[in-house]
Amino acid sequence: MTNKKIENMTYEEAVKRLEEIVRRLENAETPLEESLSSFQEGIALSRYCREKLAEIEYRVESLLKEEQQSTDANPEKRDENDQ
Repeated sequence: MTNKKIENMTYEEAVKRLEEIVRRLENAETPLEESLSSFQEGIALSRYCREKLAEIEYRVESLLKEEQQSTDANPEKRDENDQ
């Protein structure tokens, strides 16, 4: 699978594909060349998943930071959230 195809995957699709690769690699019957190709794809998928998670984590942190700043700047909003 090419990197372009991987980039078009959702996080969930990439994880599912990675799980399929792990199962294939655990099979002792898989030929060596196929195992190597699968391993390379698995590395690319793993990298993609890590990057996606980091991107989502950054977005969540930004949203939380914006909310905190908004609450700090607007005490009435803080009071509404406490109720």
